[in-house]
Amino acid sequence: MFDNLAVFEQRYEEINEKLYDPEVVSDQKTYADLMKEHKNLTPIVEKYQEYKKADETYREAKGLLGEGGLDKDFKEMVEQELADAKNDLEAISEELKILLLPRDPNDDRNVIVEIRGGAGGEEAALFSGVLFRMYSMYAESRGWKVETLNANETELGGYKEISFMITGDGAYSRLKYESGVHRVQRVPETETQGRVHTSTATVAVLPEADDVEIEINPADLQIDTYRASGAGGQHVNKTESAIRITHLPTGLIVECQDERSQFKNKDKAMKILRSRLYETEQAKQNAEFAAERRSQVGTGDRSERIRTYNYPQGRITDHRIGLTVYKFDDMLNGSLDEMIDALITADRAAKLQDTIDKQ
Repeated sequence: MFDNLAVFEQRYEEINEKLYDPEVVSDQKTYADLMKEHKNLTPIVEKYQEYKKADETYREAKGLLGEGGLDKDFKEMVEQELADAKNDLEAISEELKILLLPRDPNDDRNVIVEIRGGAGGEEAALFSGVLFRMYSMYAESRGWKVETLNANETELGGYKEISFMITGDGAYSRLKYESGVHRVQRVPETETQGRVHTSTATVAVLPEADDVEIEINPADLQIDTYRASGAGGQHVNKTESAIRITHLPTGLIVECQDERSQFKNKDKAMKILRSRLYETEQAKQNAEFAAERRSQVGTGDRSERIRTYNYPQGRITDHRIGLTVYKFDDMLNGSLDEMIDALITADRAAKLQDTIDKQ
């Protein structure tokens, strides 16, 4: 797996030189592409340099011991150095194997998140609101921007469905593991017998698609306008500013009524449609691989129950990796890193094992 490391290091040095070239700096696209490549290569090259340093230490210590004639204290010191260097090499090798795994090309993208209430009626809608708040607070903690694209709010403050964009470095790389069915177990405020009810909400995390990647023929679109309405059907404006776009070839329907401007609603609806079509295309490309090996995490299969939020017991369980955490309030307030880090680790381990199995 390390055959290309020297090549990566050489390319890294070439990019460093180019980034100081005035001609490159003046070309925004070329400069941006090089900066992106530089960012991706940096952790690999830095870890490779650590590996080379540890390997040099190991070889020197082994050479000294092979020569013999060392006094007792110095020999013990060299033996310890040899053992430390060997441990470092093993640890760094494992880290390099993970860094050399193929990257998800969507990891650096912004995301569009769609949350829909599932089984459970108003309770499911309220839980959708809890999830929206959780992701919004997580985004804020990482310095990401949240923009609501469309929301269908209920009278009690929940959401039948809500779509929003999260803009920030690496948003998809961390949030992609949230796609799936989220289940909540709690006692509704309207429940007089104190019984625990189970409700669900579906979360879809879509990588934002670039305009050039998904070409949409205007003739394939049916665009309807209607009056935006709030909870209970109360009109929030008197003009037909809400937009419904139907993609005729696929039957996909997108609605947006969040803005008072028809133009802005159409722009947001097109972003959602483009991302959904992009996701559909990605799913087709991954179908063959998915049939061969269903990944433990990160499948994005919306029919799966991926996580349970149990209010009475104050626990959250992710069923894909069997992890249960009791930092209930912290997680609902946006502290998702522990859960997401565990999912990323499991995903990498599965991919690494898959690579080993194919060798």
